[in-house]
Amino acid sequence: MVSFRYRQPLVERTGQARVPTVHGAFVAFAYRDRDGHEHLASVAGDIEALAAPLVRVHSECLTGDVLGSTRCDCGSQLDRALAAVAASPGGVVVYVRGHEGRGIGLGHKLQAYALQDGGLDTVDANHALGFPADARRYDVAAAILGDLGIARVRLLSNNPAKIDGLTRHGIEVTERVSLPGATTPENQRYLETKRARMAHALSPSDAATGPLAPGTT
Repeated sequence: MVSFRYRQPLVERTGQARVPTVHGAFVAFAYRDRDGHEHLASVAGDIEALAAPLVRVHSECLTGDVLGSTRCDCGSQLDRALAAVAASPGGVVVYVRGHEGRGIGLGHKLQAYALQDGGLDTVDANHALGFPADARRYDVAAAILGDLGIARVRLLSNNPAKIDGLTRHGIEVTERVSLPGATTPENQRYLETKRARMAHALSPSDAATGPLAPGTT
């Protein structure tokens, strides 16, 4: 007798509504993953009519997105991503929960901030706490895009690891679209560390923005 084990989907859609914003109206889709985290996909325009809609996969950053912290560029990137997607023929901003501090959590992120105040950069601060430089996974983001019927994207990102993470989970990235955030006196070292040690493309001279050749990810 052959037995089969039911495999629970990575995400479950739990709600949907129109949400007007300062950038325009979005249709917001709520999702819950297996760990109980709730995520949001904000859709603008007609994504079904596009071969590769404009997509931002944005990692949760309470200090930057909510409090307006100038230690990072997250809040300004979220704002600019929503504006870009709203102005496009169709696109999505996927807001991924559980990614706080590049996946180490809020409390550890604040500990890492304290270590940075003591002289470490963002990478070495994570390592000092026993974490990798970036602990994020993109399987949930890919599952959300799949639920929305999206398999190919033009990705709003400066992070090559994000491209690789989505590709590994079945989302084809046809183009990387640069998304510069605001530069402040408080985040200059942080941004330079991301460029020098994590290969983030923070300006056109760092990496070309355009169609990705095979193997580019």
